[in-house]
Amino acid sequence: MFVSFTVAKYSGRNILFGFLSMAIFRILFFLKNYGVVFSKLMGSGKNGTFDIEPDLKQWAYMWVWKSEEHYENFEKKSWVMKYIRRFSTEKFTLFLKPLQSHGLWDGKNPFETNEKENFGDNESIVVLTRASIRIHKAADFWRNVPAIAKNFAQHEGFLYSIGVGEMPFFKQATLSVWQNETFMKAFAYRRKEHSEVIQKTRSQQWYSEELFARFRLMGHAGNVPVSITEF
Repeated sequence: MFVSFTVAKYSGRNILFGFLSMAIFRILFFLKNYGVVFSKLMGSGKNGTFDIEPDLKQWAYMWVWKSEEHYENFEKKSWVMKYIRRFSTEKFTLFLKPLQSHGLWDGKNPFETNEKENFGDNESIVVLTRASIRIHKAADFWRNVPAIAKNFAQHEGFLYSIGVGEMPFFKQATLSVWQNETFMKAFAYRRKEHSEVIQKTRSQQWYSEELFARFRLMGHAGNVPVSITEF
């Protein structure tokens, strides 16, 4: 299994093309699949994690491929990539290998794997958390999440994050990159604010569906954030 996560930024008059890509890419993939087994076209928030304020200049495209060769063929020949290259100001792609995943996304686990590899002590780790928020729990969710978002990027070992979503307010996800698994776990399980929110999601049943996945960062291309390339 091979996963690509692309972030494209649009500016000026081309901002409209970022918005239109959400519909146009669905049509293009309907006409030719290119070996995609799961895909998500998503908008993004402004503060690098779950965010109620959208960033209309930045859009994310995540595709799960049958193989790396399928992605390479897509990169070279597809109208989707030609569209991104033509209208975006800059873009970058992270290439990911799923190692651990539990939960569901639209009724399936797209990153489920039988491999039992562990992360090395100095190996960067990519984490994806996503959730479908119950409509009657949305107010509670958005009252609690900003406290975490403010301190997210200040934690030791943090390299990059982006908050994305299929639907404003109710279908949200965060992809984050960490120097290693130790730093990631310190944030996820030992930071008081974060652990308290995790407990509330369970006790108050905020989500109708959720998924948590960890990936090995296999490589990257394009205008990758400096924080990732310097590590």
